[in-house]
Amino acid sequence: MENTSTPTHCPYCALQCGMNITPLPRGGVEVTERSGFPVNRGALCGKGRTAAEVLSPAVRLTAPLVRDGGRLVEAGWPEALDRIAERLGATRERYGADALGVFGGGGLTNEKAYALGKFARVVLGTSQIDYNGRFCMSSAAAAGTKAFGLDRGLPFPLEDVPRTGCVILVGSNLAETMPPALRFFTELRENGGTLIVVDPRRTRTAEQADLHLAPRPGTDLALALGLLHLVVAEGRTDEEYVRERTTGWEEARAAAMAHWPEYVERITGVPVPRLREAVRMFCEPEAAMVLTARGPEQQSKGTDTVGAWINLCLATGRAGRPFSGYGCLTGQGNGQGGREHGQKADQLPGYRKLDDPAARRHVAGVWGVDPDSLPGPGRSAYELLDALGTDVRALLLMGSNPVVSAPRAAHVEQRLRSLDFLAVADVVLSETAELADVVLPVTQWAEETGTTTSLEGRVLLRRQAVAPPPGVRSDLYVLRELADRLGVEKGFPADPEEVFEELRRASAGGPADYSGITYRRLAEEDGVFWPCPEVPGATGGTGVADGEDPVPVPLPDDPAADPGGTADVPPAPITADSDILTAAAGTTGDAGTSRDALPGHPPADPGARPLPGAPVAGSGPAVVHPGTPRLFLDRFATPDGRARFVPVVHRATAEEPDAEYPLLLTTGRVVSQYQSGAQTRRVAELNAAAPGPFVELHPRLAARLGAADGDRVAVVSRRGRAVAPARITGAIRPDTVFMPFHWPGEGRANTLTNPALDPTSRMPEFKSCAVRVEVLGPADQ
Repeated sequence: MENTSTPTHCPYCALQCGMNITPLPRGGVEVTERSGFPVNRGALCGKGRTAAEVLSPAVRLTAPLVRDGGRLVEAGWPEALDRIAERLGATRERYGADALGVFGGGGLTNEKAYALGKFARVVLGTSQIDYNGRFCMSSAAAAGTKAFGLDRGLPFPLEDVPRTGCVILVGSNLAETMPPALRFFTELRENGGTLIVVDPRRTRTAEQADLHLAPRPGTDLALALGLLHLVVAEGRTDEEYVRERTTGWEEARAAAMAHWPEYVERITGVPVPRLREAVRMFCEPEAAMVLTARGPEQQSKGTDTVGAWINLCLATGRAGRPFSGYGCLTGQGNGQGGREHGQKADQLPGYRKLDDPAARRHVAGVWGVDPDSLPGPGRSAYELLDALGTDVRALLLMGSNPVVSAPRAAHVEQRLRSLDFLAVADVVLSETAELADVVLPVTQWAEETGTTTSLEGRVLLRRQAVAPPPGVRSDLYVLRELADRLGVEKGFPADPEEVFEELRRASAGGPADYSGITYRRLAEEDGVFWPCPEVPGATGGTGVADGEDPVPVPLPDDPAADPGGTADVPPAPITADSDILTAAAGTTGDAGTSRDALPGHPPADPGARPLPGAPVAGSGPAVVHPGTPRLFLDRFATPDGRARFVPVVHRATAEEPDAEYPLLLTTGRVVSQYQSGAQTRRVAELNAAAPGPFVELHPRLAARLGAADGDRVAVVSRRGRAVAPARITGAIRPDTVFMPFHWPGEGRANTLTNPALDPTSRMPEFKSCAVRVEVLGPADQ
């Protein structure tokens, strides 16, 4: 019998590359290319190509573990679940609900993230839930929401990148972090466009650039302000766009004009001629983009830094226009969806705010609980980890490895050890799971069905291709069983499609509206971009009646769908709890085009009939909302439809070099490892390519220290010490050292990093801290 391939998606980064999984006759599976998926067109990096290696029982958990006499020993599922429920219940009884913590992950499917947030608030009654995605995109999300009224990583599909005129790529080494995406930038240059890369290191990505700007770590804010100063000084502002589509320009312009080029050169180290060249390259084409990643975002001023880059786009008319705009390159596999549906400390499903009374009423209605029973916002990720063992006495952790990935990691490890009780659900015995009192083995990507949302805002269906090992269960099963043991017998199904159906209802009318998306539709399409509201009265898995062909609603002003710009589609009616932001974000093909949200068009009465021309099932061909590939082409998701300039000024990093710590450390990733390395470090091919940590030193710095290539060196910060071999390279600034953060032990880079938090996003300052380097001698000593 011939084995059947299952189309699915990669378990790693936010590209969510398409792939096929084929079971092999003698066991195991084969990963093969899926050329029809538009994001990667069949291309896979080494991590994706070897992803099936982690399915092997030899490298993963296959039975629950419980701590007995200081050791983790195998146990049955009933014993393990009973122990978790007993300890969580006893802790709540003794110390109160907020003594219970929940920590999630940006790799969890939408269904798991949704169920985890619901479990924390409905079953445990705790406000103390957050997730590791706080460490990734939170600054960009905060800045985007301030400026545009809505956060979606990319407001346009990646296929638009080759069609723009210039891209400024800030703090992203995508040639190593998401290699299949590099082709979009290669095509950009082949089409005559230009690429500017901003990075302290000359990375593989920077080597592809037409212009590389190498600022001192932590000075991206000053750099963006200096470029905006030059835009104004050289008369390159798009005055008509600023007047018609924005507010707050005068204050933002005044702030930028305090950052004249020579001043910015002194702060950043980027020469004035290169600043002028960057402005020329960005402003001369008709269309241009700014894309940011962790470099500018993982700073104690990350929100302001991203805001400055957004201001540059707005001042030049580069947002909300075809093939132009600001976007964030989301990192984790479901980093976008993971921040939309409730595992974040201040959030309810559909990207609703937890402190919004209307949002609480809507979600509580879906959940069948009293809105007043839902706890308020809790601590952010690092603040939650810092409270372990004191205010928070017991923790349930799913899909994260903070022992390696958190800032000030030695301190976080100590806080985890100080807990009264720790339960971890994971695929492998990670460094964090090794500290747990109970460890639950759970299914992974190829063994389960569920949805993820890519960096484009494209909701995708991962399909189960193989059965999990006999002793392994899903995270949804875990939450159902724990809820039942803690007295909540209904509301936590283990079937992912059933969970998604509830998620659809919970998200309906919210900024991230998934209500028009179904499993059947995802199986038939290459994903659906949110917002995608449900068309009232439509039936069937695709929102159409059986036997009828769906008629997608065209996207107004979408240059890909309507080159002539003549589409004119009225908005669908607004759902029951919609506010003006929702109207702007999700009631038509392109968010921000709804006439309801314009002055003189208040949100529709939820009991009223649809607006004239709105799609209605049964009145002609069935209609299905097409999703929203491109946001903001008519208006932004703000009450008045205008984007907001936010005035910002340069300020120093939380920790500047001094006599004791004279250098700056920045951290990042390598091509053959992923995040904390919990999975990729178990793949022989990837370990052979990237066997361990290292410290990049500029030749001048190495000569001053007396370090040779391969020497063991210690990097020391105010928080600890990490030891790894030196790698001498001219690709880094002489005042900066670099370490990748994938490894535990003595080479753990996050032992050094600074947990100073952005006041808005609560993002820690991973990308810059003061260090010194000590040479320990040759590697064989």
